[in-house]
Amino acid sequence: MNNLSKPVQQKDLFIPWLIWSALVIALITITLIGHLNGDQYRLNPPNNSLVFIRTVFYGLAIITFPITNLIRHIMVRLNHTMPGDKTAKSRYQLTTLISMLAADSIGFYGIALYLWGDPINTLYIFSLLSGLAFFLYRPKQDEFRSIQEALTNTTHKNK
Repeated sequence: MNNLSKPVQQKDLFIPWLIWSALVIALITITLIGHLNGDQYRLNPPNNSLVFIRTVFYGLAIITFPITNLIRHIMVRLNHTMPGDKTAKSRYQLTTLISMLAADSIGFYGIALYLWGDPINTLYIFSLLSGLAFFLYRPKQDEFRSIQEALTNTTHKNK
């Protein structure tokens, strides 16, 4: 079998999926904590400051999607060409970690707004947006395979 067309094994993406799972569990946990115990920690600031903060966080959530997509695209391309002896696994793990942290940040905006005094719907909206980001930027075999093939091609050219 040609080494360039080596299929991606499930174990190759174990760590990226572990990162994904851990941060999804963190999102579910903060949503549940906010829902079950959030009332005792809630603040009641003046409404005009809450409107401004809500607007800023919605804006951040909206721009997080295309920025995360751009950063992920750039990182995958850099993983193809960046010199060094890091494996495709370790390169893709960093790409996954950064994408998932960006996705998780949207959920944290929701819990922050909820604890600041916004209604529970805000928490749910931001949690669902964060869940959507987790779905869109999940670890993908095609991306990992492209990194593997690029590194393999580079290794063969250097020999």
